[in-house]
Amino acid sequence: MAKWTRLQLAAALMLGLAGPATADQTTTETDRATVPVMTALGLRELPAQPQKIVVLDIAAVDTLAALEVPIAGLPSRLYVDYLDKQQAEAAPMGTLFEPDFEAIAGLAPDLIVAGGRSSRQVEALSEIAPTIDMTIWGASHVDLALSRLRSYGALMGRSAAATALETAFLAKLEATRAAVDGRGRALIVMTNGPKVTTYGAQSRFGWLHGALNLPEAVIEQPEAPSADAAEAATHGEAISFEYIAQANPDWLIVIDRASAIGQDNQAAAATLDNALVTGTEAWKKGQVIYLDSAAIYIAGGGIQAMTATLEQIRAGFAAGG
Repeated sequence: MAKWTRLQLAAALMLGLAGPATADQTTTETDRATVPVMTALGLRELPAQPQKIVVLDIAAVDTLAALEVPIAGLPSRLYVDYLDKQQAEAAPMGTLFEPDFEAIAGLAPDLIVAGGRSSRQVEALSEIAPTIDMTIWGASHVDLALSRLRSYGALMGRSAAATALETAFLAKLEATRAAVDGRGRALIVMTNGPKVTTYGAQSRFGWLHGALNLPEAVIEQPEAPSADAAEAATHGEAISFEYIAQANPDWLIVIDRASAIGQDNQAAAATLDNALVTGTEAWKKGQVIYLDSAAIYIAGGGIQAMTATLEQIRAGFAAGG
């Protein structure tokens, strides 16, 4: 039979002109192996090993990069230095909040991975290609992140690598849990220039309390309405320096938002260096841990980001008074 281009073959098959098709020509989407993937919106069956992927979730980029999965399209800026290689090799696809739908459609991806900041775009993106929402959120942060890791491993044919990454993470988690055991209460704060917010056990960073059995330094306050609680879980609860002084944590765990997003605002160390904060046990004993803000704030839930955060906390507790 004469050689056919892909388009000619498709047209010929539709018109019944191409004759009996060979085995490789009859492979269709339904013939391929599929993989069940649990997403934020429920279970999806997806064709195994998609070849061209657009990823609009930084945690997903982090984990897929750890699995050495090639990524065809990414947001125009990731804000995470250790993902520079992936950024350089992928085509720009707009931002997390405003994807470039035309560019994504032009790339013709087999799969789009959204989540977190891009989760509101899932429905629109689904009109271009199969799209999954892989948001990681809530009290089950670690379990969800590890579930995402396993799913990506199975979907991309990297299950062995996913298992190795999970094993290493769990070992790091156990070592960090041992390092913080019996060492006192911690308060997680985020600075944004001169502003300070706190993130409790039920917040986006609360997994550090739950997964590590790390007691929370809090001041008992009247229970807030559910809407306020949801807002605090996402954006933190604005606090004063007096709050930090009254909570008097043994450990301060600090995230600098301005640093994470590349803004040249007042640094966290300068914001917190005042009489109220320096009077706390944490400050007096040198027990203030400044986390890699891009890792926990931007790429939170990625296997590399979580592992690095645990190592920073373990090292911080080891070096503390």
